[in-house]
Amino acid sequence: MKRAKKDKPHSARYAELKKKIDPNKTYPIAEAIKMVKETSTTKFDASIDVSIRTGIDPKKSDQQVRSIAVLPHGTGKKIKIAVVAPAEKQKEAKEAGADIVGGEEIIEQIAKTQKINFDVIITVPEMMKDMAKVAKILGPRGLMPNPKTETVTPNVKKAVEELKKGKVTFKTDDTGNLHLLIGKASFDDKKLLENFEAFMEVLNRIKPASLKGIFIQGITISSSMGPGIKVQL
Repeated sequence: MKRAKKDKPHSARYAELKKKIDPNKTYPIAEAIKMVKETSTTKFDASIDVSIRTGIDPKKSDQQVRSIAVLPHGTGKKIKIAVVAPAEKQKEAKEAGADIVGGEEIIEQIAKTQKINFDVIITVPEMMKDMAKVAKILGPRGLMPNPKTETVTPNVKKAVEELKKGKVTFKTDDTGNLHLLIGKASFDDKKLLENFEAFMEVLNRIKPASLKGIFIQGITISSSMGPGIKVQL
């Protein structure tokens, strides 16, 4: 019988940094941002992530949360954008900075290989009937184009430009929680704060109408491989 693998112990530095955080305390966002950067232990430029625990019932379709937010300072992550559009739209997509541009051949390639080599895919309304062919591949990965996230649009040029500048999509997962990258540890505190506030402004605005209880029940901010810090609501 195989023994269960033990979790790799954290470094002594990590343990010391974690002592600075009171797990039973919630911190003002400005203080939490300062602490999350101080407790980042990676040698690379760590991602700064926000996790939101919501009060929605994930089984109810009318309580699903899915929207977009424009982070004023971007995420610090380069995203690879694919555009599936008619020939007349492909040129403007390339000019806007799309990484993969084409028509039905991209759909056929996805259907044949089931491989995804992009972070976001954009298409036009008239090609959604063709995109249905790969819905079962893209859907479970959260990549199926959707008008709510403006990834189905006649203006592909604008969509690509906004994504490159810092527009992000988010949605609740199967447990009713949200996760969003708001920047990198190299960002100054003000930029991270402004990105956080831009996201929260959108989230507070889109509370599901059918939800009777508390919408946002908990907020945690963390860096890659760093400890989570609870944020004051």
